[in-house]
Amino acid sequence: MNSLPWFELLPWLPLFGFFLTRLLPRVEARKICLWSSGLTLGLATLLVFSGSSASPGWMGSWWGWNLVHVDEFSGPLLPLTALIYFVTLLATVGHKTQHFSYSGAMLSEALTMGTLITDNAWWMILLLSLGVLPMWFELRARGESTRVYELHQGLFVCCLVFGGWLSERTSAPSLNASVVLLTIAVLVRSGAFPFHLWRIDMFQKASFGSSILMVSPMMGAYLCMRLVLPTEPDWALHAISGLSLATAVYASGMALVQLDGRRFFCYLFLSHSSLVLVGIEMATPIGLAAGLSMWLSVGLALTSYGITLRCIEARVGRIRLDRYYGLYSHMPTMAAFFLLTGLASVGFPCTIGFIAGELLTESVVAYSPLIGSLVVVATMLNGIAVMRAYFRIFTGTRHTTTIPMRSLFEEQVAIIGLSLLIVAGGIYPQPGVASRYRAAVHLLEDLHRLPAEGAVHAH
Repeated sequence: MNSLPWFELLPWLPLFGFFLTRLLPRVEARKICLWSSGLTLGLATLLVFSGSSASPGWMGSWWGWNLVHVDEFSGPLLPLTALIYFVTLLATVGHKTQHFSYSGAMLSEALTMGTLITDNAWWMILLLSLGVLPMWFELRARGESTRVYELHQGLFVCCLVFGGWLSERTSAPSLNASVVLLTIAVLVRSGAFPFHLWRIDMFQKASFGSSILMVSPMMGAYLCMRLVLPTEPDWALHAISGLSLATAVYASGMALVQLDGRRFFCYLFLSHSSLVLVGIEMATPIGLAAGLSMWLSVGLALTSYGITLRCIEARVGRIRLDRYYGLYSHMPTMAAFFLLTGLASVGFPCTIGFIAGELLTESVVAYSPLIGSLVVVATMLNGIAVMRAYFRIFTGTRHTTTIPMRSLFEEQVAIIGLSLLIVAGGIYPQPGVASRYRAAVHLLEDLHRLPAEGAVHAH
């Protein structure tokens, strides 16, 4: 497997699907995207589980440029990201197909997969900058105002480009413009307070599926790992960690009081993704392993949670959490999956989030009991918000309708597959945790060598 450029194909498969969706009639778009995304998922899974991403990593080139680099850190993110896109497309059925941008999803997947298979600074900056365009095009096509999105993403791209440019001309990390710019870029892309408004605006105006695809891969965390963690001083890492912790607590409290279903999910995801950054910025083997484990569990559990919420929304319209819907009798399978994925995101035992949550709490408490208590508070509030949403949507009254609301076949396939992964990851977590710990150790070993080798580098 290592002798052939298989990893280089991962961005090209969805990109090929993007071009086909632009050339063929719209009725074929879903089939084309499912095939492209499914092949990408199958290839990424095969490559990772065949050991092609084992340390020290797999390297390749495009047209003679050494741009491709997959290691034990980025390897598991490839099938996770491909799975996120595939199940979102698979669950896009019924009238949702009329509002979902298939070409935008394929372009977004191509850019995201291209970012994940490289650690070249400028190639990553280019792909991350282009990655803001699919959502902008969708907002424009829907006739929505793009001002909030443009302001935040413009700030992100400017900080990213100028920060990367200045970092190459800085001999030692200190209190300089490049450090500040790259830190702001990470905070904006991650949606950390006070740069979170673009996410709320996006979930309100764009399609639910496209919004999920924009946030679930957590490219802000990837940017932090590749460009910020290796080169920036401790104060910058502490700044990101502190703002991420504040965002986690703030967003968990906001999720608890939201009346709109989409805003509730946005704040819930923002709180959990901020906890991922808290673990990453610990820069200790256990803390970093906890952050990387949380990355996988949050990506899987909350993407599944969002897909379930989207399926319910397709049947009853925009969900309001100030009323009871009583939908359990109409969709018991969906109710069970909604509860499973929500509890998995807050670390319920025998789910994929349990070990990751325990590792994060243990590492943060060992570092600072105060910070650890705030992490526990954020997790507690998220758990209460999840249960509140469940009771509002599925209990409290009897829902009367003459329209069948049962799950469609594609939705059932997605639900069953994701449920098995969530439970399997909780019952047998050793392989995933061991892989994340090895990746954390290798990353920290590289950090000790970086000061002697220079600042941002290109492989």
